[in-house]
Amino acid sequence: MKKSKLLLGAAVIAVTGFFAIAADHIDAPAVTGGTNDITDFYAFQGQNTNNIVFVANLQGLLSPTATQNAKFDENTMLEINIDTNGDAVEDLVIQAIPKNGKMYFFGPVAPGQTGLSSTVRTMGTMASVDITPAGSNAMVSTNAGMSFFAGPRDDPFFFDFDQYTAILAGNASGFNNPGTDKFKGTNVLSIVVEVPKSMIGGSGNINTWIESKRKQ
Repeated sequence: MKKSKLLLGAAVIAVTGFFAIAADHIDAPAVTGGTNDITDFYAFQGQNTNNIVFVANLQGLLSPTATQNAKFDENTMLEINIDTNGDAVEDLVIQAIPKNGKMYFFGPVAPGQTGLSSTVRTMGTMASVDITPAGSNAMVSTNAGMSFFAGPRDDPFFFDFDQYTAILAGNASGFNNPGTDKFKGTNVLSIVVEVPKSMIGGSGNINTWIESKRKQ
């Protein structure tokens, strides 16, 4: 088994059947601009209400030109952690690993160990999807009731960053309505997994967070 070490973690969020988001744009100096920089993590009920959708976005603020050459780092695994009993320790993981133009997924499955190091859980449900090239229609694959996507997308996060910095500096008292979307016209690399709720279980509430882990 290959071991990986934690590179970056995003916030824990609780999901009750509605919508939750954790965001972290342009404020993590150790990884900003790198291939492992997690910008957003979304979890929400699917259009099929029996499913839950997880979305992880990386490499924020990609210009259209930069998007053409942006790639997932093949030395990095993205790991979606799912706590089903409220103790803030992952009970299940979904792992995504890029290789040769495909994204390989494992899980949801119990982790080999919890915490900062991980092993690739090849005994979980395994699936792959071709990574969608920039400017192409989304390529989606399905397996065991799950759906998968990996590739560039328009950044869905709206934030008036310039007004925010003006507020922090004391030069403005609040946000404008409407504000100016600092991220308009920029892209991210996205990984999307839709999972039947029956594969996750638990009490109906989960805590979930995303980590980027580099192969050691």
